[in-house]
Amino acid sequence: MVQRILEAGDIEALDHTAIPRIRTPERLAVFATRAARLRQLAAQSNPIAGYLRLMAVLADAQQAVMTGFKARPPSPELIASAQLHSMPLIPALSGVRDPAWHDVLRQLLSKVEGAGPLTPPLVALIGKLRTLDRATLEAQADAIFAQRFGEVDPASAPFIMAALQVVWTDLAADIDRRTVPYIEILGLCPVCGSHPVASLVRVGGAYDNYRYLQCGLCATEWHMVRTKCSNCDSTKGIAYHAVGSPDADETEREAATRNAALKAESCDECHTYRKIGIQSKDYDFEPFADDLASLTLDLLMGAEGYRRASPHPWLWPEQADPADESSSESD
Repeated sequence: MVQRILEAGDIEALDHTAIPRIRTPERLAVFATRAARLRQLAAQSNPIAGYLRLMAVLADAQQAVMTGFKARPPSPELIASAQLHSMPLIPALSGVRDPAWHDVLRQLLSKVEGAGPLTPPLVALIGKLRTLDRATLEAQADAIFAQRFGEVDPASAPFIMAALQVVWTDLAADIDRRTVPYIEILGLCPVCGSHPVASLVRVGGAYDNYRYLQCGLCATEWHMVRTKCSNCDSTKGIAYHAVGSPDADETEREAATRNAALKAESCDECHTYRKIGIQSKDYDFEPFADDLASLTLDLLMGAEGYRRASPHPWLWPEQADPADESSSESD
């Protein structure tokens, strides 16, 4: 008798009690939902409301472009190789990118220009982006994916990243979740290998009450147990923080953190944090948008000695690469 060995995806399909491991982005709604949430957060007296409204326009542009866009899918050989070696299916850091993203960038810029009056600095930035040649754009994409901060232009990066997001999100939306391999580093996206932007505890259906990390590039979500660091995988020294009243006593601060829809999950092992949203407390929570809009929480975490596990794809720090800094110190 010959027995067939079931793959991980086959096992999940048979076990209806299994936690869904992967949640792929919804092609017709992912960026539109993000844009709506950004506008909602901007209307809540947010200190960076103007920037959130601009990024909402950019997200709307992404959704419009994606409607008529089709990225070049990965080959069966690439998928088979990724599965064999437990690697992301379409790795962003491979350096192999569909050149169509350059045209996507131009379309995004045109749609932002057509959305309404622009400030002079934004007009100048869009003009600058239109003049960049392919080699410069590819170099910026490499630096963004590798998080070489000293090489990233913080003003241009959100628009370049937005174009790349359209390509990878289009690819992720078409992927059969059963083909996505289990990769060694649980804190990286199993589809593209990028860092998560934040996480959320979902409500409803098969995903109810489970925590998912959301990729900052392709918007894929993957399951990770709660109270576990998404940066170093530690379960020690995990704590939660929220913005509360500065006049509150310790009991009041603990209650505010416990009831908050948005928190920062910190790890004392690696001294980093990522934000987490509880959808049962705010159904409209969207990891990418809410992370961008909560700079006050970032300031609080910085004051307490923690650093972000990875930057927000639309808000890059103006700082030198750590390797460059250490090199200059040794000189």
